[in-house]
Amino acid sequence: MAAVVRTPVAASPAEEPKGCLYALSQPPLMLFLCVIGALLGAGAAWDLLVL
Repeated sequence: MAAVVRTPVAASPAEEPKGCLYALSQPPLMLFLCVIGALLGAGAAWDLLVL
């Protein structure tokens, strides 16, 4: 049986995997995370100051 040698093919720039920094650079995601953070912060401040 002959051995098959496969050479790795370099990914073209259009097919590069997008990582975490790309995801965090998207405005809708950052807006969503800021709203969630603001709600958590408001809840924490309410617990500390009012209750």
